[in-house]
Amino acid sequence: MNATIFAVAASAAHSMTKPAKEYIRLLAGLGVAGDAHCGATVKHRSRVAVDPSAPNLRQVHLIHAELHDELAALGFRLAPGQMGENITTRGIDLLALPRGAKLQIGVAAVLEITGLRNPCAQLDGIQQGLMAAVIGRGPDGGLIRKAGVMGIVLTGGTVRPGDGIRITLPPHPHLPLDRV
Repeated sequence: MNATIFAVAASAAHSMTKPAKEYIRLLAGLGVAGDAHCGATVKHRSRVAVDPSAPNLRQVHLIHAELHDELAALGFRLAPGQMGENITTRGIDLLALPRGAKLQIGVAAVLEITGLRNPCAQLDGIQQGLMAAVIGRGPDGGLIRKAGVMGIVLTGGTVRPGDGIRITLPPHPHLPLDRV
């Protein structure tokens, strides 16, 4: 299966849910135009409280549509953007990407994956039990965060559902994703 953009979303408000859009514009070094988390420095309220000058490694939130499929099988009904993601992908294992992987989306846009999204209790406000459903345990008992990945915009551009995604991996050794 080819990796593609399934849906895009943005919200100017600091809210969990982001409404679906026909397209979003990615701005180099900033994030999604018009989104509450757009900026060179941190925009997530908890991180601003700690250090408002810290770099924003969470400019764009991506979730794989396959997670929505998995959650639907458990009884959760979620629309793209409902868990706060800006980009919903299909056909790419986002969680398996190493830190520094680059995603070229469409003709021009390029994102660099910075880490994992750390699920928060606000997910239970969407539907009770959702937070627990996006956290798993690996064979070694280690925590698996399934709520998507975060990235920064290296090259801006317009992103639409149906756009293709091309992956470029960083040089070895590949560093695993950790929460950002």
